[in-house]
Amino acid sequence: MGKQLVPALRMTILLTILTGLVYPGIITGLCQAIFPRQADGSLIVRHGKVVGSRLIGQNFSRPEYFWPRPSAAGNDGYDATASSGSNLGPTNKKLIDAVQARVADFRKNNPEYHGEIPIDMVTSSASGLDPDISPESAMAQEARVARARRARVEQIHELIDQHTEGRDLGFLGEPRVNVLELNLALDDQFPTRK
Repeated sequence: MGKQLVPALRMTILLTILTGLVYPGIITGLCQAIFPRQADGSLIVRHGKVVGSRLIGQNFSRPEYFWPRPSAAGNDGYDATASSGSNLGPTNKKLIDAVQARVADFRKNNPEYHGEIPIDMVTSSASGLDPDISPESAMAQEARVARARRARVEQIHELIDQHTEGRDLGFLGEPRVNVLELNLALDDQFPTRK
């Protein structure tokens, strides 16, 4: 038994050192050297203070800001420690009721918009923390934001265009707008009066 136990113990210690210390250390070092901003969480800093991450959605609910996708992460949504989707199927009554309530809320808060509401404004993402919305979702909110910021709709539309990212490598994913970055640009270009 001792002949088997000693080699097993040695292998356990060796593999623990290799896979628990050496490998993560090398990968962390490479990431810090090659992709330092991403390795640190793609944090956005304003006036020396971290205001969020480019990768994690935040809740904006005031009329002068663009609103993100609804979130199912945590009890109140946007909880990065409880990232998950609702896991409700398309025929689930809870999902249908939630979407209907979000449609009514969107119509109430965006009375100038009369088109079809983009799906990402009324359904949560798989992670519940999607930082992006479609350009169509941003444009559906532009009249409300322009009114609240005392700006022209054309000015807000131009800002949306400036912050719209295309498909990755020209063919992967969909065009998108990062909500936090767009809202920060709003604060810079069209500050609200306090």
